[in-house]
Amino acid sequence: MTTPELTGAHLDYLVAKAEGLDPTVEAQMRFMPSTDWAQGGPIIEREKIMVAWNDGHWIAGVSAHVETNGGVIHKGPTPLVAAMRAYVAAKLGTEIQNG
Repeated sequence: MTTPELTGAHLDYLVAKAEGLDPTVEAQMRFMPSTDWAQGGPIIEREKIMVAWNDGHWIAGVSAHVETNGGVIHKGPTPLVAAMRAYVAAKLGTEIQNG
């Protein structure tokens, strides 16, 4: 699976993994940064993720400082989904193997 395809619980699971958390424990504790601004917002702020509306969809960009994967830009139906996709791609890469 590629990061542009990530949604819902799978996206949240991978954000937890990218954060260095135990994704299975976080899932049980309702870690939902792709839908909850109280959880996703601090990641956006800390990582200085750019979020903007562009040509009919939300885009988010992560600069190259996050990891060695370089700067990435992803789109999504909401600002949080776009930002969390970009964050996962920057931390874990764009090709996700078995979550």
